[in-house]
Amino acid sequence: MGHTIRKQSVGWTVACLATHLLYQAEPAAAQGRDAAVPTHADSVRGADNPNRSWWDVTFYDLHVRVNPADSSFAGWNRISYRTVQPGQTMQLDLQAPLELDSVVQDGKRLDARHDGDAYLVTLPRGGAAAPITAYYHGHPGRGRPPRTSGVVWAQDSLGAPWIATTDQLVGASVWWPLKDFAGDEPDSQRIAVTVPDSLVGVSNGRFRGSVRNADGSTTYEWFVSGPINSYGVAVNAGRYAHFADTLQGESGPLTLDFWALAPHLDTARVVWAQAKPMLSCFEHWLGPYPWYADGYKLIEAPYLGMEHQSGIAYGNKFLPGYLGRDLSGTGLGLEWDYIVIHESAHEWFGNRITAEDVADNWLHESFANYSESLFLECQYGKAAGETYVRGTRALIKNDAPIVGTFGVNAEGSGDKYYKGGNMLNTLRQVIGNDSTWRAILRGLGERFGHQIARSSGAGGNDSAFTFDQAIEQARLTRIGGAVDNYANAFTKNAALIGGCEKFFALFSDLIQAREKVGLAVAEHAQQPAVQGLVAHHAGEPGPHVDAGNVQQIAHVPPGA
Repeated sequence: MGHTIRKQSVGWTVACLATHLLYQAEPAAAQGRDAAVPTHADSVRGADNPNRSWWDVTFYDLHVRVNPADSSFAGWNRISYRTVQPGQTMQLDLQAPLELDSVVQDGKRLDARHDGDAYLVTLPRGGAAAPITAYYHGHPGRGRPPRTSGVVWAQDSLGAPWIATTDQLVGASVWWPLKDFAGDEPDSQRIAVTVPDSLVGVSNGRFRGSVRNADGSTTYEWFVSGPINSYGVAVNAGRYAHFADTLQGESGPLTLDFWALAPHLDTARVVWAQAKPMLSCFEHWLGPYPWYADGYKLIEAPYLGMEHQSGIAYGNKFLPGYLGRDLSGTGLGLEWDYIVIHESAHEWFGNRITAEDVADNWLHESFANYSESLFLECQYGKAAGETYVRGTRALIKNDAPIVGTFGVNAEGSGDKYYKGGNMLNTLRQVIGNDSTWRAILRGLGERFGHQIARSSGAGGNDSAFTFDQAIEQARLTRIGGAVDNYANAFTKNAALIGGCEKFFALFSDLIQAREKVGLAVAEHAQQPAVQGLVAHHAGEPGPHVDAGNVQQIAHVPPGA
């Protein structure tokens, strides 16, 4: 059954439970979402238009050849789908300068009309929903990684080719043909990546095997067993070395695979050791890791990082914090590797629960930002986590709403990170019970896991303030009244975000009555102060490359 049908959108219309009773809000200045006038191309790219809505992707079978010699891609994608309603014109997306060579169904070439970065394919009238195959080639677009790029063509420290895809905002159609719409995901996917024999191709999911080709290339086959969002699909090619581990997780043994450039292998073993306590921490707070069947991977990449599903891209140069910086200004941000922790949190929020439209990407980033403080809490106690998240308030700009414009592939303000994380921390204080808070966070995955989520929807109520004020306006809503010292401190810093009707409606039946939720869950221990932190900065400030001691790469990835 198609993923769009199974993944029902979440409409948030239930009244706020706790905050409405505790606070009165000052009205915020009326502001709309992004006022930029969308173009036809924006709508073609971002909207669930009639040429998309009638069909539902069930499987992608992607084959891509990576050619470092001329920085080109070539390949094909066989698309299986089911029909939701009658339709004959199918929109496929592939961005220039890539070229769509042909679209074939049942051995017959179909007509395809170009409309910007989309192709409108005419299917036979009354025909069955037989798979179609889109063949393509060309030079994928380049941009600013990791979010507005496409393909990064780089070299490692020894001069060998190092290539990786990344496309969160620009869209996956910047390097392969597909239905490039966040509201539809396949139920599973195969990725076969062909690279020169000197390189290893690494992608999402579970490694199935490799085949040497007569032309001096090797094809590596990977398989994703569950739903995957399009920007979560990636291919990486380089002189990778591999090591593995296993976590005894909540759902059983979880395989951990690590792919670092060969000269960085020893450093990666030390720095990436953070992955195991991170996964244990997030399983405690957020629920079981969502992709046991596909495993967990960290893959070194030639850009900062991205939450590619079951294959996190890592480019933090093995430095503490965010490229050696503490985003919180508290010192706590240097006690861990930002990319390992933040991007992995997206496996729960971003990959397991995915926004229907990039305008709602705050659903991904707010929770991932807040999860950083949860990791610190697991390591050093509750005070450490709260100190960190409060420290990030200095980065809030209040420049624009954190919700973007819907239907035109436009996200909101970067405040989605720090304002969103502080918003969640505030709600935790309002709820006032860590057992309940943990049950809510875990319940999100149980209730809405593997679903498409949205914050926009019909309905609402006439409360004096709503969650919309936090996400749809640039200025923070300030509160009046003293509930406790924490709330007072938040008021003085103009950072408490008033209102939560739509937010709490996301929790639905999980928090309809506080006393009925999570009472059997043990309260997470709180430590009273942040003292005696032991730095665990792994290795030196950057990877030490010893050209005379480069580890050899096995032809077939071991134990992947």
